[in-house]
Amino acid sequence: MAIPQPNTPPPAAPDKGALLHQLRIDRGLREETAEVRRWPWVVGGALLLVLIGAGLWLMKSGHTAVAVHTAMAQPMTSGGPSTSVLDATGYVTARRQATVSAQITGKLSEVLIEEGDHVQAGQVLGRLDDTSQRAALAQAEAQFHSAQALLVQFQAQLAQDQRDVKRAEDLVQRKLVSEQAVEQARTLVDTQGAMLEQQRKQIDVAAANVRSAQVQLDYCTVRSPFAGVVIAKAAQVGEIVSPLSAGGGFTRTGIGTLVDMESLEIEVDVNEAYINRVLPKQPVASVLNAYPDWKIPSHVIAIIPTADRAKATVKVRIGLDLKDDRIVPDMGVRVSFLEEQKPVEQDSRPPRGVLVPTAALRKEGDKDVLLVVKDGKARRRTVTLGGSFGNSRQVESGVSPGEAVIVDAPAELKDDAAVSAASP
Repeated sequence: MAIPQPNTPPPAAPDKGALLHQLRIDRGLREETAEVRRWPWVVGGALLLVLIGAGLWLMKSGHTAVAVHTAMAQPMTSGGPSTSVLDATGYVTARRQATVSAQITGKLSEVLIEEGDHVQAGQVLGRLDDTSQRAALAQAEAQFHSAQALLVQFQAQLAQDQRDVKRAEDLVQRKLVSEQAVEQARTLVDTQGAMLEQQRKQIDVAAANVRSAQVQLDYCTVRSPFAGVVIAKAAQVGEIVSPLSAGGGFTRTGIGTLVDMESLEIEVDVNEAYINRVLPKQPVASVLNAYPDWKIPSHVIAIIPTADRAKATVKVRIGLDLKDDRIVPDMGVRVSFLEEQKPVEQDSRPPRGVLVPTAALRKEGDKDVLLVVKDGKARRRTVTLGGSFGNSRQVESGVSPGEAVIVDAPAELKDDAAVSAASP
């Protein structure tokens, strides 16, 4: 028996619009896919640009000039360079150095100097408060004028007394007065003359007091005793200065210290075992510790004729043949006492080659080489060496006088490399 089926509706027909919507390609998805595909190309292009820039930088840096120090090849002289017979160390000293102070005690009202100032002889460096000195000068001048006025009075009185004597003598001749009246008149003249002479001496005393007061007033002005340079300023306005160092630590003994730069010289202590190598007027090469590449021509001034028992040394004074602002007192200095050059015999031939710093030379196998600067580039030269002279070496061939040789050349510096030369 057949089971009856319920009534079911027929299946709905599919929506054509929905089917078309499902078949449509999403534009945002397509753009996202395109962006994903484009990203590797962007990264690759950026990396390529970085590599190109790095290559250009490496190429440029490879051609950057290397900074080097150079020295000039010096021609050999007929007598050859002077060799050092003794080396010593010392200091630059000043033969004329003074702490300038006032000659009286007083309070500073002006200080007209600063460290480093150049001053001339007689230039005003400072002033003290001169109120009391000016008052004393005015008093002395008043006493001087008073003494002069009194002298005029005495002179007038003496003239009157002399006229009285003449009248008394005339009256005596006419028997009108006694001789005693004449004697009294003459005594008055002598007395008045003595008083007049005493007053003249009083005027001299008053004039001396005026000069003394003027000197005390001048002491309030502190002047430079010589031309030089101020190396220290020791006092300020309002402080008390005194040449006697009174008042303990509250009183200054000077307002500044001057040095005569023309009096600079070098003092060194030479071991007494080698003092026989030092002679008066002997040439000396001096090198300041502050400027190790600057040789200052010098000479021996004197050998102090006494020895230091504790150090077993003898002091030697050395004069500087070259004055320069870079040389200042108390600088450390190294000196080389040089051997006198011997005269060249007539049949001797002139020396060959040039002198170069020993630091410019280096070994490459069994060859001696150095580098010179030519057209902005390092040029390798094989050289033939001669003798040694201190820190220099004779090069008989391979370098011409006046050429710039590279000192302390870097080990990686190659031939034909670009360099930037500068004197050491």
